[in-house]
Amino acid sequence: MIGHGDPSSPLKFRRRTLNSHQPQPLIARPSGPLTGSVSVPGDKSISHRALIFGASAVGETTIDGLLEAEDVLATANALRAMGAVIDRDAEGTWHVYGCGVGGLHSPAEPLDLGNSGTGVRLLMGLVASQPVTVTFTGDASLTKRPMGRVLTPLRRMGAGCEASEGDRLPLTVHGARDPVPIVYTLPVASAQVKSAILLAGLNTPGRTGVVEAKPTRDHTERMLAGFGAEVTLSDREDGAKQISLTGYPELKPQVLRVPADPSSAAFPLVAALITEGSDVTIDNVMINPTRNGLITTLKEMGANIELEHTRDVGGETVADLRVCASRLQGIVVPPERAPSMIDEYPVLAVAAATASGTTRMRGLEELRVKESDRLAAVAAGLETCGVSWQIEGEDLIVHGGRVPGGGPVETHLDHRIAMAFLVLGLASERGVSIDDGAMIATSFPRFADLMTGLGADLGSIPGGAA
Repeated sequence: MIGHGDPSSPLKFRRRTLNSHQPQPLIARPSGPLTGSVSVPGDKSISHRALIFGASAVGETTIDGLLEAEDVLATANALRAMGAVIDRDAEGTWHVYGCGVGGLHSPAEPLDLGNSGTGVRLLMGLVASQPVTVTFTGDASLTKRPMGRVLTPLRRMGAGCEASEGDRLPLTVHGARDPVPIVYTLPVASAQVKSAILLAGLNTPGRTGVVEAKPTRDHTERMLAGFGAEVTLSDREDGAKQISLTGYPELKPQVLRVPADPSSAAFPLVAALITEGSDVTIDNVMINPTRNGLITTLKEMGANIELEHTRDVGGETVADLRVCASRLQGIVVPPERAPSMIDEYPVLAVAAATASGTTRMRGLEELRVKESDRLAAVAAGLETCGVSWQIEGEDLIVHGGRVPGGGPVETHLDHRIAMAFLVLGLASERGVSIDDGAMIATSFPRFADLMTGLGADLGSIPGGAA
């Protein structure tokens, strides 16, 4: 097995790249048809949770298809620092030897989660009900992101939380010695906040509940039940849904297969739609109904997307997506769809830029608090590329048609902004350059290789200046 002592281990990769970060300007030029069949990395949301639940079980959990990108590797490093044994064998299977519910210990040093908002928020929940003290920090992007939405319910459960100004990182969580179960109504739809509360509920007596008015990603509930926890879903009279967890379960180790990430698949998918003559198949993509908002929206815009060989993999529905170039039309995207496609709005804006007419994406306030202020970053990128846009309140309006191109687009250390505007470059008149593609490795390490393998004209900029 490849463990933490081997310098070639993926577990070491994130730390090396974070500490030696150098901007990597990239450019995507107008391309001919994209063709071929590809596989995108394993789903990031499921990969984080597979490691965390495996570390909370008793015995060995094996994981195939884990996303070996910086964000997920940061979570693996953090869990190892708190006592879990996590290794990867030569065939790429990951082995997690868990400590049991409540079995973690305080790490010797602060946990650096790099760019991973998912990792830090879920781990804050996990340690909040255990008698440990953990300090969390991250990179320049993550330390700007607000954590108050997670800290508020965790404090109600008894955790002590000392945060930097504005409830930001670095912050320290003193886990509750006598945690208190709560029923918490989410003020804003958030799968990360929901998951943090349920993770805290694992080592809390009684029933811990979360009430959500709008459905969010349900991977935590599905996977907890798969590991043996007692999870119940109930409909309330007000139309909301309550997810409840019984504390102190004995989680049983699992054999897991991580399906392909629909958020990563979104980039070659949109690239194929907007590049004339393209015909691309993306294999084994998860089509969980809480994650399929982009496909629904693109089909409403006229996209030719076929779901082939639909099947079940590890409790999730997956399919192969066949995508052909399409003439897209502008539409109004309803705000209630946002939770099912919150990470895909940057690349949807790219699709809208090439569509006929106007696309209005409503209710995007959550984009303000992602890896960057994505609403502002997308708008600025469109401006740089010569695309007409407006922001009205929390709505983004894109007037599609001609895409002159340009650059450099400022990515603000945001991997999805970087990939989205590289995709736009393929269908532009003179290409699009970005100031830095280094952070793409947080979620999609081989993005450039995959895209060029399909026929995209994408590469680094000679001299390193965008």
